[in-house]
Amino acid sequence: MRIYLVRHGETEWNRVRRFQGRSDLPLNKEGRKQVRALALALKNKPLIAIYTSPLIRALETARLIKVYHPSVPIFEEKGLIEMHLGEFDGMKVQDWAEQYPDIRKVWNENPASVKMPGGESLKEVQDRAKKTLERITRIHSPNDTILISSHNFVNLTILCDLLKIPLNRFRELHQKNAAFNVICKKEDRFYVELVNERSHLEKQKE
Repeated sequence: MRIYLVRHGETEWNRVRRFQGRSDLPLNKEGRKQVRALALALKNKPLIAIYTSPLIRALETARLIKVYHPSVPIFEEKGLIEMHLGEFDGMKVQDWAEQYPDIRKVWNENPASVKMPGGESLKEVQDRAKKTLERITRIHSPNDTILISSHNFVNLTILCDLLKIPLNRFRELHQKNAAFNVICKKEDRFYVELVNERSHLEKQKE
């Protein structure tokens, strides 16, 4: 089984570096352009199903990819929704860094220990994302190819789990807008073939 795990395209809050979390923003013009390039890169993949976070930026991403796969169904999965950032949702990154130096210090040094005030921890995100991935893949046959459209922290925690990277080291991985990852499942074992692939965006600039 092959799973294409994608991150949504750019939103305005991504552009201005504002924490997005559960805030439901659409893709901006650049984000739609990015995802059209992503969709073209995945055009010939034999997808049989698309699963997406219910947030509009991920849903728009899924729908733009589906343009090349018109008969493929899209299913919304709450377990793929972005990390709940609680009180920090909507804050500019710079403002957060200045107003919460103590939390920032712990987040930089020991991120796995941080639970966002009113929100989630990385472990909580990882647990629900992992359960969702396992449940989705059990539905399908061993030779199926599916796509998952989700978010930065969801994708990072899934990849950390599969690559056996502790959550405190999640920054060793990257999930940029409109990137895709390739995950394979053989019997009950997952392995990662590709991480943060964005060469399609470079081709777009040519």
